[in-house]
Amino acid sequence: MERGGCVYIMTNKRHSVFYTGVTSDIVSRIWQHKNNVHPNSFTAKYHCHKLVYYFAYAHIEEAIAAEKLIKGGNRQSKIDLIVALNPDWKDLYEELIAE
Repeated sequence: MERGGCVYIMTNKRHSVFYTGVTSDIVSRIWQHKNNVHPNSFTAKYHCHKLVYYFAYAHIEEAIAAEKLIKGGNRQSKIDLIVALNPDWKDLYEELIAE
């Protein structure tokens, strides 16, 4: 059985730091980031608690490939990706858990 996945981007309040990740359970993973479940992680250290981008794929392998592309891009390419989906830079977590 194939399992889907999501690629996502987290940022801090000032949008000065980005974290790109991939997961098969986006709701739980973002909750972990927001609650510093892993206190020594990058997102905890840099206060990346705001979900500004996510995209779901039918297969986890597609999400992993997309994550690599995003991570390989420069800062501006990440900003362009975020603005295309989320021009107001809202925290998308609330709408994610409402789905």
